[in-house]
Amino acid sequence: MEQAIITAEGVQKWFRTGKIEVHALRGVDVAVRFGEMVAIMGPSGCGKTTLLNCLSGLDDFDQGEVYIDGTRLRTMSDKKRTLYRAQRMGFIFQTYNLLPVISAVENVELPLLVGGTRPSAARKRALEVLDQVGLADRADHRPAELSGGQRQRVTIARALVNNPAIVWADEPTGALDSKAAEDVLSLMRVLNQEHGQTFVIVTHDPGIAALCDRIIHMKDGQVVAQPAETMVA
Repeated sequence: MEQAIITAEGVQKWFRTGKIEVHALRGVDVAVRFGEMVAIMGPSGCGKTTLLNCLSGLDDFDQGEVYIDGTRLRTMSDKKRTLYRAQRMGFIFQTYNLLPVISAVENVELPLLVGGTRPSAARKRALEVLDQVGLADRADHRPAELSGGQRQRVTIARALVNNPAIVWADEPTGALDSKAAEDVLSLMRVLNQEHGQTFVIVTHDPGIAALCDRIIHMKDGQVVAQPAETMVA
């Protein structure tokens, strides 16, 4: 695949607990182009989240190779991998993972502060991104004072605050009602198209998949279909 930002070759992953061994990924080959918005779909337990975690460097794998923007993931030290994620990746999860005791803008600016950005610059950038996701007027509210859809927008803002090359999302609308889910998905698509960032989204929802460029189908730890053509213009 031309201009691939993510490439997986023969990735295998086992989970071992005592005498129990689960072969979670069985030789997965995947390629994602720069700027694509891709959905990973399949039955529960087929390995979707495991694949996302291995591709993003959140989890190790046992065999195979993963390349992110030409860099071989397995050659990175833990420190370098963590820094790379902080600088080049954003993450959106179903459970939001927001700190409840600080405001929306403080949650959004946190990755920048951890990365060494000056507080004044981090605050300015966080407010800019909150405005992009339509929450400029909720910047000083804590998560408990926001609706589910608003909390997920804060999560999206936090994922985008460092201008990542890749945004990883795991069931990003699973905790939302249908209207909030539709709003969040439309926002993600607009951001993808306007900024050219690559989105990889694990989902069971056909509505999410319909907004993506391609669907990677998984079953029993394997990719069973990975069309190359673009589905959505």
